[in-house]
Amino acid sequence: MHSKKQAPGKCYVGVDVGSASVRAALVDEFGTVVAHADQPIQIWEPHPDHYEQSSADIWAACCSVTKKVVSGVDASRIRGVGFDATCSLVVVDKQFQPLAVNCEGQNCRNVIMWMDHRAVSQVERINATQHRVLSYVGGVMSVEMQPPKLLWLKENLKESCWEKAGYFFDLPDFLSWKATGVTARSLCTVVCKWTYTSDGGWDDSFWKMIGLEDLVKDKYEKIGNHVLSPGEPVGKGLTPEAAKDLGLPEGIAVAASLIDAHAGGLGVIGADVKGHNLPCENQPITSRVAMICGTSSCHMGVSETPIFVPGVWGPYFSAMVPGLWLNEGGQSATGKLIDHVVRGHVAFPELQSKAAARSLFSFLYHVPALQIDDTLYSQQCRTAVPYPYSETGELTV
Repeated sequence: MHSKKQAPGKCYVGVDVGSASVRAALVDEFGTVVAHADQPIQIWEPHPDHYEQSSADIWAACCSVTKKVVSGVDASRIRGVGFDATCSLVVVDKQFQPLAVNCEGQNCRNVIMWMDHRAVSQVERINATQHRVLSYVGGVMSVEMQPPKLLWLKENLKESCWEKAGYFFDLPDFLSWKATGVTARSLCTVVCKWTYTSDGGWDDSFWKMIGLEDLVKDKYEKIGNHVLSPGEPVGKGLTPEAAKDLGLPEGIAVAASLIDAHAGGLGVIGADVKGHNLPCENQPITSRVAMICGTSSCHMGVSETPIFVPGVWGPYFSAMVPGLWLNEGGQSATGKLIDHVVRGHVAFPELQSKAAARSLFSFLYHVPALQIDDTLYSQQCRTAVPYPYSETGELTV
């Protein structure tokens, strides 16, 4: 954890759940990061293309890092908390207990990660319908979105999971529910990953056409029939139980969540660039493109009118910036390929031992010069990872 001497004033907590770790930051009213902390979370890969996590493990990590950043801070200064997370699918039963998303029946593994590709057959059938909602995801739905994953659960785990499920959450919305006890969903998640539209809501004909009419019959209670704009207050704020878990004051405001890339996109698109001699100074935010990098990379831009581009996600209305349309493009495996390069290096075991309990990439980032065997890895070279594809598109690593 890194911290600075604090001056009196309001402050806020932001919790960011990535693919492999959770980060929290304490930010003052002027936008200065006062303290931050991170903690790894577990990933299971029981079968090829299957990636699972535990909502309990993720929440425990959220609590741990939040307690660290608010340690020693006057509780009366903390005015709110917000969550962003990967667009993974969380499944709980009618009593909100974790429900296994695997054939092994391991209830603790109740999260299908965003990068899970088990539902290839399902997404191909969904795309073959050519339903009108697909025009808002570039014409072709990704296997990483939620409808194909839901269909996979119904077809492969009908008795053990589908019929017992009480709620299906996008991970960001699960976290806001965990904090408030309110099952409201964020417009960001349901528009970008579930086919909801801000003007028309859910399209009954789509869910019936793909074989998930069950969701229509229960009036979408399982996937969300109360939708809030990102940043809008959720319920009455932190519940007593969540406040104790997080080390925060009971009742402080909880903001409707964002997908992690969209939280980053909002920060970049809305950044104050005055005085930096940048081309976008004094230009509308529709002139900007944000590139958000993690396990995947995402290029994001907003517009005043909808723009339909084959193969590019969107247009999504008000999913990130209120009143503007969002389009997204990128690569799912960008950071994963960098991880492959690092872990495949002959010096990786020694690097791993030096990093100890810290995040491996956090360790690489903060070490100005790292000597491993006879190779010098400098901070200046940390982005100089060779692009792993040849001109013909073949993987070269």
